[in-house]
Amino acid sequence: MIIRYFADGVLRSVKTPSIGENDIKILSENEGKKITVTALRDITLDSAVIPVEFKKSRKSSVFVNGYQSWTATKEYVPADNLLISEKQRNLDRLPQNVVKGYAFKSYGSQFFHKADNSALLGVDYAYVKGNEEIFIGNLNYKNAYLLIEIHKTKNRILLLSDVDGKELKKGETFTVFDFFTDSDAERGQKEYFSRLTPKSTKKLFGYTSWYNHYQDIDENKIYTALDNADERFDLFQIDDGFETFVGDWLNVDQSKFPNGLKPIVDKIHARGMLAGIWLAPFAAEEKSEIFRTRPDVIAKDEKGDFIKAGSNWSGFYPLDLNNPYSVEYVRKILRFYVDLGFDFFKLDFLYATNLKPLRGKTRSETAEFAYSILCEELKDKKILGCGATLSNGFEKFDFMRIGPDVSLKFDDVWYMKFMHSERISTKVTLQNTIYRSVMDGKAFLNDPDVILLRDDNIDLSAKQRYALAKINALFGSLLMTSDNPKTYDKNKSEILDETLTLFNDGKVLCYRRRKRFIYVEYEVGGKKHAFNYDTKKGVMKNG
Repeated sequence: MIIRYFADGVLRSVKTPSIGENDIKILSENEGKKITVTALRDITLDSAVIPVEFKKSRKSSVFVNGYQSWTATKEYVPADNLLISEKQRNLDRLPQNVVKGYAFKSYGSQFFHKADNSALLGVDYAYVKGNEEIFIGNLNYKNAYLLIEIHKTKNRILLLSDVDGKELKKGETFTVFDFFTDSDAERGQKEYFSRLTPKSTKKLFGYTSWYNHYQDIDENKIYTALDNADERFDLFQIDDGFETFVGDWLNVDQSKFPNGLKPIVDKIHARGMLAGIWLAPFAAEEKSEIFRTRPDVIAKDEKGDFIKAGSNWSGFYPLDLNNPYSVEYVRKILRFYVDLGFDFFKLDFLYATNLKPLRGKTRSETAEFAYSILCEELKDKKILGCGATLSNGFEKFDFMRIGPDVSLKFDDVWYMKFMHSERISTKVTLQNTIYRSVMDGKAFLNDPDVILLRDDNIDLSAKQRYALAKINALFGSLLMTSDNPKTYDKNKSEILDETLTLFNDGKVLCYRRRKRFIYVEYEVGGKKHAFNYDTKKGVMKNG
């Protein structure tokens, strides 16, 4: 193990079992899986790494969990001559001026860590399956993310603790590593998540305005959707487009909603549904009033330049949570919508909090602080985390998005394949839905995003739409749509009925990767069924 840190502005390093020269004291427990340091003088941690010797074979498959909600997450299967045939997406194939201009790195872990191209990178948990197996899970996620590099051509796994910037005063102690391993990948994964207790256990079925209208919503469109809402909906959620600009959350667009949102909330409640609202509480776009008038609350880098969080809208930036005004502003936003009567909060682009950590804190500690604000203000309201670092939402959020947005084309437009690992893609999100299903009902309830059965305003084939509905119903606990089910013909109505039966009563028995197919066995109504999901074409075949 190597720990690097700054003392008096000088970068130093310590290799265990030796101890630093009057700088830090290292305590190793649980066969070296838990490492704590005590500062013997004021220091700032820079990095910490533990190499794990592990012999893989060409028959091994590797699973790596992505950094945040949208990050591509799946099991990588072996090729004939290499350990791994599939490549993990990165931004190396794009011109760097494009990467910088659109802030593509900001969406994922490449913002702060670039893994070796010969490795697959996982965050907080990963496994290798084959002749020899290993599961690795981070128990220290509230302090620091565990970056897991599984090298393809070497018998080595590198565990890196994301401790960069953590300040310790003399006498303070900090846990650098604390992880769990198991020699059986499936058993280890189950045990790791069995330690958790979800905040909520009730599944929800509902409507969201996004995947039909996107930002083009107004009072009439929302009322029309509400009038046509399926009587089985538990939830009706207003998505992006009601605010004047992202960041100006206290300014509801009067040209679109002249009567405000309160009458809509009241009508949703009168229909017996939860009223949901979409917010990105830690983000502000360039056109927003808060960005123009309060630049002091926008996060800046060491050079004093604004930190761009992404290219959505007019380009957007995170609030600086080191500024007390930013924290109070977020609280004020949440109270405003609670007072309007909203019951369900879809809180989006939460990864933005990690782009400017709190002074002297790690990225994970910063997210813990930010997410705790959300929980404190919303109390008994339902929270859906989206674009969030998943481990920081463990046992805090009711629901968590576990994949990127569904695209109206199966793999979106062709050039998106070269973009960041958080890109919009139905192809990607369906694999996320399956491979992150182990979290469902343990860390939180999983949101696999929407089902879409309609024929208009969509380029998914009928077979792809059917696969999307079936997989989301079997593997998720929040089932949303932007369709109007009252317009469905007999066939689509029967598919929706089947989907809801699977959602409420279906149980997945097992799933496993078979090259480009994922084999799924499930049970419903006392009968067992199976299918093969084609990850390349997005359709199902009988098992």
